[in-house]
Amino acid sequence: MDEPDAQSLGPRDRRTDALGDLSVLPDETVCAILEYLTPRDVARFACVSSVMYILCNEEPLWMSLCLKSLNGPLQYKGSWKKTALEHLPSEYEEPCRKPLYFDGFNSLFLYRRLYRSNTTLYGFSFDKGTVERKEDLSLEEFYHQYEGKKPVLVTGLADDWPARHAWTTDQLLLNYGDTAFRISQKSAQKILMKFKDYVSYMKLQHDEDPLYIFDDKFGEVAPGLLKDYSVPHLFQEDFFDVLGRDERPPFRWLIIGPERSGASWHVDPALTSAWNTLLCGRKRWALYPPGRVPMGVTVHVNDEDGDVNVETPSSLQWWLDFYPLLADEDKPIECTQLPGETIFVPSGWWHCVLNLETTIAVTQNFANSKNFEFVCLDMAPGYQHKGVCRAGLLAFGEGSFEDADKNIFSSEDDYSYSELTRKEKRVRIQKPGDDPNFEGTITSASKRYNVWKQGFSYDINFLSMFLDKERDHYNSPWSLGNCMGQREMREWLSRLWVGKPGMRELIWKGACLALNADKWLERLTEICAFHDLPSPTDDDRLPIGTGSNPVYLMENHVIKIFVEGGLEDSLYGIGTELEFYNLLHKVNSPLKNYIPDVLASGILYLENGSYTVVPWDGKGVPDVISKSNLVPEKCKVDGYPFGVWNKKQIEYRKAGMSIHELSSSARCSGIWPYIVTKRCKGKIFAQLRDGLSWEDTLSLASFLGEKLRNLHLLPLPPLDYSIFSDFEQHLELAYINCHMEAVPNNSNIQVEWEIFIKTLMKKRKDVTSRLSKWGDPIPNTLIEKVDEYIPDDFANLLNIFEGENGLKKVCKPCSWIHTDIMDDNIHMEPSSVTLRLSENAEYDGLVDDASNGHDDGLKGKSWCPSYILDFSDLSIGDPIMDLIPIYLDVFRGDPNLLKHFLKSYKLPFRRMSECESVEGGDKFGRLSYLTMCYCILHDENILGAIFGIWKELRTAKSWEEVELAVWGELNNYKGFP
Repeated sequence: MDEPDAQSLGPRDRRTDALGDLSVLPDETVCAILEYLTPRDVARFACVSSVMYILCNEEPLWMSLCLKSLNGPLQYKGSWKKTALEHLPSEYEEPCRKPLYFDGFNSLFLYRRLYRSNTTLYGFSFDKGTVERKEDLSLEEFYHQYEGKKPVLVTGLADDWPARHAWTTDQLLLNYGDTAFRISQKSAQKILMKFKDYVSYMKLQHDEDPLYIFDDKFGEVAPGLLKDYSVPHLFQEDFFDVLGRDERPPFRWLIIGPERSGASWHVDPALTSAWNTLLCGRKRWALYPPGRVPMGVTVHVNDEDGDVNVETPSSLQWWLDFYPLLADEDKPIECTQLPGETIFVPSGWWHCVLNLETTIAVTQNFANSKNFEFVCLDMAPGYQHKGVCRAGLLAFGEGSFEDADKNIFSSEDDYSYSELTRKEKRVRIQKPGDDPNFEGTITSASKRYNVWKQGFSYDINFLSMFLDKERDHYNSPWSLGNCMGQREMREWLSRLWVGKPGMRELIWKGACLALNADKWLERLTEICAFHDLPSPTDDDRLPIGTGSNPVYLMENHVIKIFVEGGLEDSLYGIGTELEFYNLLHKVNSPLKNYIPDVLASGILYLENGSYTVVPWDGKGVPDVISKSNLVPEKCKVDGYPFGVWNKKQIEYRKAGMSIHELSSSARCSGIWPYIVTKRCKGKIFAQLRDGLSWEDTLSLASFLGEKLRNLHLLPLPPLDYSIFSDFEQHLELAYINCHMEAVPNNSNIQVEWEIFIKTLMKKRKDVTSRLSKWGDPIPNTLIEKVDEYIPDDFANLLNIFEGENGLKKVCKPCSWIHTDIMDDNIHMEPSSVTLRLSENAEYDGLVDDASNGHDDGLKGKSWCPSYILDFSDLSIGDPIMDLIPIYLDVFRGDPNLLKHFLKSYKLPFRRMSECESVEGGDKFGRLSYLTMCYCILHDENILGAIFGIWKELRTAKSWEEVELAVWGELNNYKGFP
């Protein structure tokens, strides 16, 4: 300690001497800084001074440190410091001594935190509240009075549930004591605790914001719990039901927590509605109508992808520190929920929950005919409408009314807004001094909105005014906070369109909000008219599938409009695809028989408010493109100026670009290339997967091996070296001190591999931050080790060796690659012959796996693969990259299917005879290592798929462990020369 003995000087303020220069910071800030340290460093900091000793021994600090460093199931040891130190290496020992106490130090911040951590709520007195209570509520009455309008507490809905008696702590402990449930906490880590350990924790803990079981996977880990309850009749309409259990977003949760735990202020994901039934204990609810931000809450909306983040105090802190400050007219709608009662929370309502004692509940979110348009609006690209949906008219800062009708809003001078940064809109009403009692108002020419009292108009027509009309759904970055991905959203709407024909008017409205469906239909109609094709029918109005471009299935043909990546990428996508089709026929490749015939292609563009269509076969440069300044300066007009080699330059230039940079270049330009192909009869593999027989699945693996062989054997188009003049052939990029550096190029390596290597280097530059953004389920411990796993020199990765005349060569074939063979890009047709597995000796003893959950498929119709679809993502590169989507998406990690694929593929991934002298260690000789590096550097979240399939690898200690578990089979494959 660095201070004199306190007794010799008498009581004094220790803070200044004990903290030195840090004394200018409030205690709250110092505690926040300490959370960024490791547990070991915090233990060392505790020895610096008396005040630092006090701050470094706070239980909330150690709780945060423990949850951040946790790797595996959690067992609470009586205090968070003991629990955290349990996870440190065994050589670390905490000094054995009694706790120290010091006078002369006072902290209101620490006192309040200590008070909240030890507060008991059982004796707190609450009135019945202002939420209406109803019994025997009919569906008609519910829809008329409450759905989409206001919350309601309903009794009697769970009277017949077994859960009313079976869901007690003791009974669940008896039946599910060893079952690990997910824990909700403010931590990036997914925390699991066995229920018996969680019950022990609840009895011992004194946390301000206790751990809370909030498990959306409880039905998978404890399926018996699903039999204990049923969805009440009031909430059975659910548009997500058209999706399978593995496809739909999280929607049901088991909720268990002790007193003081709860859910802080939030709006439910995707503006869905929710019901929550309490089985044990008491919950206190507070709710505000849509657009009315509770006091103490700050809403952040990212202006790149529209992601919404809410800063809010804990539930307990809000009730203790903010609620008493509210005037009666500003208090939320509130109630105390009792066992057996079900509360309904409408779409868009803010709500906060505080458990007054140990509670057990079940809740589900749903999208129905009442909130469907709001759900679609919430997932539409852009940010302004998301801010308005959650924060009402407070979402507008000074001078930000340019995109709306200026006559609608005017602001009074009695409030101001915090600074709006370029990256983020911070929605927080404030006044000089930040008076929490302040009320802000916004006026309108026709109506006055008092945002703290009456809320604002939560009307879909009003809210949709704030959509960014220039944002193209297919190109704009997708919010990580959305309940489902972009492709999943399109698939959901497609299934609704087919599965609910009686509700197509409503579904169309939602699709127009989320997909710009009306605009794409206009463009589709123009293309059909130009080529004398039948006009789209009602069935054809909505784009189908999960791809990155709008695709329409007509009666006898398919129309794909290229939009992915903006105009530049679209031109190179269709140009490469048309060049590829021409090559197939030129060399008479057998692959041409397994690709749909091209019927037409062209460019649609908007000029002076009207559409024009011009045919284009990929050769030459149409006038409308010449005016766009996207034509390569050096290209042959009669060749393919937007072919694959120019596309490689685009891939290189965009490698490593940020989401903001990519989205800025992807804006809609009013020019859309398109292609018309013959429609295949049958179904895509994605629609057949669950009912396909094992024989047919093996046949598919063989089919893919044969067709990929034909693809990878295709000759490459001639390479015009002049097109790489802008690529800086005289330079190569080296990875030095975590930065890309330009150094003289001493390599004579082939140009196709040189650009491939440099593209990998650019992707490597920000690999750690990119994996961190993707987050769960990629383990943090592996993200921290990724830089030491992937190579610094990608020449070693590709086994470059010295060939004849000093020319460096790569021990790998460079070829055309599809890059995107997934379950929606494989077409299958009914087969007239059903193969029985027992009649085919070539299956090498796989009979034991024949059923594999596919018995029904064996008894029914047989399907055979017929076509590979969608070649717009074609590239030139390492053929082993085509294995990644096939193995992970089509085969779902089944090694038997991979073996069967390789038996038909019969091509080597490396010419080993030429590479025997390559240096670099054992890992550079493993195909599994090469493939794992490609997965890590992939543009898509391939690692998320890997850790989703091999869940046991989430606790892996090294990348090598993941590599060998996933790709180890490749090391046994030699191919056939």
